[in-house]
Amino acid sequence: MRKVILLRYLPMRLKTFISLVLLSILLISGNTLLANSSDDEDNPALEHETHNDLQRGERFFKGLLPSDRKFQACVSCHTLSKPDTMNWNPSAIDIATKFAGKDFAEFQSAVMEPNGKMMEASHKDFKIEEVDLKKVKLYLDELAVTGPPSEGPTVNQLSLFVLFVILLIFALLDLIFFHKIKYRLVTILILLVSLAFLGKMVAEAAIGLGRVKNYAPDQPIKFSHQVHAGANKIDCKYCHHTAEFSKSAGIPATELCMNCHVLVREGARSGKFEIAKVVEANETNKPVQWIRIHNLPDHVFFSHAQHVGIAKVDCQKCHGQVQEMDIMKQSGDLSMGWCINCHRQTKVNFKDNAYYDNYMKLHDDLKSGKIDTVRAVNIGANDCMRCHY
Repeated sequence: MRKVILLRYLPMRLKTFISLVLLSILLISGNTLLANSSDDEDNPALEHETHNDLQRGERFFKGLLPSDRKFQACVSCHTLSKPDTMNWNPSAIDIATKFAGKDFAEFQSAVMEPNGKMMEASHKDFKIEEVDLKKVKLYLDELAVTGPPSEGPTVNQLSLFVLFVILLIFALLDLIFFHKIKYRLVTILILLVSLAFLGKMVAEAAIGLGRVKNYAPDQPIKFSHQVHAGANKIDCKYCHHTAEFSKSAGIPATELCMNCHVLVREGARSGKFEIAKVVEANETNKPVQWIRIHNLPDHVFFSHAQHVGIAKVDCQKCHGQVQEMDIMKQSGDLSMGWCINCHRQTKVNFKDNAYYDNYMKLHDDLKSGKIDTVRAVNIGANDCMRCHY
């Protein structure tokens, strides 16, 4: 009752603003509920099963049930979110996708009668009733349809964003209409701080959409360069065999992978699951959909042949210590300054180099001794038409 009386004494503009904010919240909530309900209606997996069964299956997978369990939760190995370090076990979405179109008996056999040293060790003391395992399968079938939980902003980040939006709107309204804050400097300070914080959040989100330094997407197969290039000493150019004579370093075909994996069918840490993806891709002639990590803009020309084949630049110069990476990531920022600095600092052999024959004046001046190699490098490094033509 007191709240209603207090609202009567608020300025009309403020009451209008509060009403609009509340209406916006109701509309957003209503749209979310409608979207969720429509998703449920379109999902055939829910037609004959109850929400309680799905929820129970999720709780068993996440280790919330049974309360007296003596084994690790499924999610402790088969994660729902992307880890910072290599998780050698298949993720929850990998398992869900693999068994989505298969019957319960096949899923039960894979879980309760594991095949392979890694699975035998990890599932040694795993015990679960058949009725509960069916609910886990139901949850995974649903996960295969809906996908993993989105990695959006946290609750704290959203709360801070909403708070600063409200402060920004309040400061603007007070500056233009209300004039309730006595000192105008305080209003301007609130406005500037809110704008700075919101600008920072928006900028970080926008940068995250692009491919920047340390970009490391989830790949369809957990391929470790540390295992292949590091531990097993496989030369980069064995897999990326076009690097010396082509613009692109190339992605190895599955037939090349099978040169080793025709015999090696179980990894020391990954077990059989990941290698089985390579074998299946080779047998079905379906190429693996690798996600490109190092990607330059369309208006930039770059040739691996010129750098790897002619200049003999080591792969690590641009790609970092690849032989130490389990999860491949973008080492440099691939900016124009990053490239130009490398050109300026690297000694380039201009003499008797056919690639630079069209630099007639530069070539002749270098041969006649009019300019030295250092100056020639700087001229070549700053030539826009070399990369943008």
